[in-house]
Amino acid sequence: MTEAAVVTGAKSGRPASTEHGEYFARYISLVPGDDVVSALDGQRRETLMLLSSLTEQDGEFRYAPGKWSVKEVLGHLNDTERIMTYRALRIARGDTTPLPGFEQDDYVKNADVGRLSVEDLLEEYIAVRRATLTLFRHFDDAAWQRMGTASKHPTSTRALAFIAAGHELHHRNILEEKYLRR
Repeated sequence: MTEAAVVTGAKSGRPASTEHGEYFARYISLVPGDDVVSALDGQRRETLMLLSSLTEQDGEFRYAPGKWSVKEVLGHLNDTERIMTYRALRIARGDTTPLPGFEQDDYVKNADVGRLSVEDLLEEYIAVRRATLTLFRHFDDAAWQRMGTASKHPTSTRALAFIAAGHELHHRNILEEKYLRR
């Protein structure tokens, strides 16, 4: 099935400030417009254009001691998108079980992405994003607006989608400013 043949659900709409913890406003503010699925789809192309020419040496680069390598940033993006999408799925389906936060540094430390190639991590990014888009394209208005609890805050499905998109934009900006301008 081609992407043009994909059935799409309702547009997400932009989340209100009451639909997420205050910390996440910084990510949501980076996402333009009110259609997060279109934003995520556009980001996929832009991120791949930015990162597709990375060498293995580029993947090991850290802009300062103790900072993540480019590979670790890519692994972090993949992990975080999976977590935000999982949370969105649970809330969209009406699961009201409070969803805990996660410690990003532990995830990066235990992912051991140094053993993976840049190409492996980019293939994973493509697969994760494709799965995210497929899920989000099928949400209806009610699913987008459902509320649950994530990281101890009332959170909507659409806020989690915007957080995933904004989180990537945040890290892509850091990659452009601190990693790839050498």
